[in-house]
Amino acid sequence: MVGACDPLGIEYEIVVVDDGSRDGTPDVLRRVKQRVPRLRVIFFRRNFGQTAALQACIAHARGEILITMDGDGENDPADIPRMLESLHTGVDMVCGWRQGRWQGSFLSRRLPSEAANWLIAYATNVRLHDYGCQFKAFRRELAAGLKLYGEMHRFVPVLAHDLGASIVEVPVGYRPRRYGSSKYGLSRMIRVILDLITVKFLSSFKTRPIQVFGLWGLTSVMLGMVWTMWLVVERQVYGIPMGSRPQLFLAVLLVFTGMQFITLGLLGEMLARTYHESQNKPTYVIRETLE
Repeated sequence: MVGACDPLGIEYEIVVVDDGSRDGTPDVLRRVKQRVPRLRVIFFRRNFGQTAALQACIAHARGEILITMDGDGENDPADIPRMLESLHTGVDMVCGWRQGRWQGSFLSRRLPSEAANWLIAYATNVRLHDYGCQFKAFRRELAAGLKLYGEMHRFVPVLAHDLGASIVEVPVGYRPRRYGSSKYGLSRMIRVILDLITVKFLSSFKTRPIQVFGLWGLTSVMLGMVWTMWLVVERQVYGIPMGSRPQLFLAVLLVFTGMQFITLGLLGEMLARTYHESQNKPTYVIRETLE
């Protein structure tokens, strides 16, 4: 890292988060700190996950431009100048696209990863090839608007796009990790889908939840009422009994389910207003003001 940044002739710092490791990493970081004054180390009391580590880096970094990367050694710091060059073209975020990284089983690694990348890009309309790459460069004013929870680290570009950020993707090198092993596989697809649903909802309906719940509610109520009316017509015109028919119970269930969806949407509207008004949070993002 130092060898890649020193030739740039700029002021920089290196912020490392130790996510509650128990393999001797804290001792190594303390020894490195004695040789590298620019290094800042944050030790978590326990393992809080990659998203929490990323949020801690953003909160404690003091530079105007932030560059993030994983600590597994897969990202090459030699690509930092290229990331900065792309960022200086006027965009708000530069995302790395790892080249030549596919090794191992196609079914257990490459297929789930490519499927997740395609699904996220299709659902969010943020067209990136490698959402799993945490090698990114972005500006501080953009980072200040990112609030990360759970396992949202892979959706940072989506959250940034929701704030109006311009994003580009840059091919970067890939180095096989020397320690540890990848945790990505078919089992992670379920988590990706659940997190994607959360991000998509917050991105599209955070300030208007009634439009998603109300739509489903009105559709359900209308279907239930039309179906009920048809059953009444069958009973009155054709003499078909309706009291013991399962269709009647399904029609009534549709009506009550639709009413519950509408009620849920109204509660969501109240929560959205409480969230924004109690904390004085704006529903917009300003890029620049000219006076």
